[in-house]
Amino acid sequence: MRIFVTVIAVLTLSHPLSAQVDNPENWQSVLYADHQLVGKIWSSREQQFISPDNLWPSLISASYLLLGEKHDNPDHHAIQLAVIERLISDGAVSQMTFEMLESNASEPLSRFLETEFASDAAMQEFLYWDEQGWDWQFYGPLLRAAYDGSVPVTAGNISLETVRAVYGAPTPVAIADIFDAETMAKLNSDIDESHCGMLPESQFPPMVRVQQTRDFTMAKNLRVPDGMAVLLAGNYHVRHDLGVPNYLLAGDVQLERKDIVSLALLEVVADENEPARYLEQFGAQPAYDYIWFTPAVSDEDYCDSLR
Repeated sequence: MRIFVTVIAVLTLSHPLSAQVDNPENWQSVLYADHQLVGKIWSSREQQFISPDNLWPSLISASYLLLGEKHDNPDHHAIQLAVIERLISDGAVSQMTFEMLESNASEPLSRFLETEFASDAAMQEFLYWDEQGWDWQFYGPLLRAAYDGSVPVTAGNISLETVRAVYGAPTPVAIADIFDAETMAKLNSDIDESHCGMLPESQFPPMVRVQQTRDFTMAKNLRVPDGMAVLLAGNYHVRHDLGVPNYLLAGDVQLERKDIVSLALLEVVADENEPARYLEQFGAQPAYDYIWFTPAVSDEDYCDSLR
C-alpha cells in the first residue's frame, strides 16, 4: 500500500474541481477578471464559443491531448488539474508527459509508480525537481494525480548538457525536415521577439535548434501504443502550426491531425475582445483547437524591464 503525506497545500479553490471540469468560482489571478472573454472557451474548429460540457467529448476522444499554460498563472494549473482528474477518473489516460521534467529524471520516473513517498519533499527530490524553474505548488498536485491514478509519467524536456550539445551541433535530419523555409523564418522571428530584440542574429539558428529539439523530445516521449497521452507544456509548445503536433505527425504516418487536440489556457489582453485574434496562427493552420480564457497575472512588459 502506498503511503503519501501531503505537506504542501493544493491550489486554493472554493470547491473541488475533480468531479466537474469548469471555471473556478473564484479566480486566483485578478487582472482583467471582468474582461468579457474570461471563463469562455473558444473553439477554432467550430468558430464559436462552447461550454466545458461541449468541450469534453473532444478532449476524451483525443489520442494526444496537449494542455498549454502560462507557467506562472495559478488558474491555468487549477483548470489543468480539473481536466486531468476527470480524465483519470474516466480511465482515459495512458501516460502524462511534463515539459517541467528533464531527461535526467527518466530513470527515477521508470520507478515512480512503485515508489512510496513520505512527503512532497521526498517526491521532489526523487524527480530531481527544479524548484527555481518550476513552482512545485503548481505542478505537485498534477504529479500527485498521476501517481494516485497509477498513470505513468515521462520527462518532456532536455537537460542542460543536451542543450549545450545541441547548441553547437548541426540540426539532425529528423528535425531539419519538419518545417519549410517560411516556417523556419517564423521560428527565427519568434526567437528574436521572445528575447526582446536583444539577441544577436547569429544566435537565432542555435536557439531555434534547441526549441525544435525540445518539441521533438516531447513528441518522442509522449508516444504510447494505446490510449491517450497527455502533454503539459507552455502554450507555444502545444501550437499546431509551430509546435509538438508537427513532430508527432512526422513520427507516425498513420496519425491524423484531428487525433491531436490542443487546448491553450490563455490570459486575456486588455481591449482585445475578438477570440480569433488570440490564435496568432501562422499560415492556414490554427495554432490551437480550443482556447480557455482566464484573467492575467500581470501586465508588466518584460522587455521594458531589460531596456
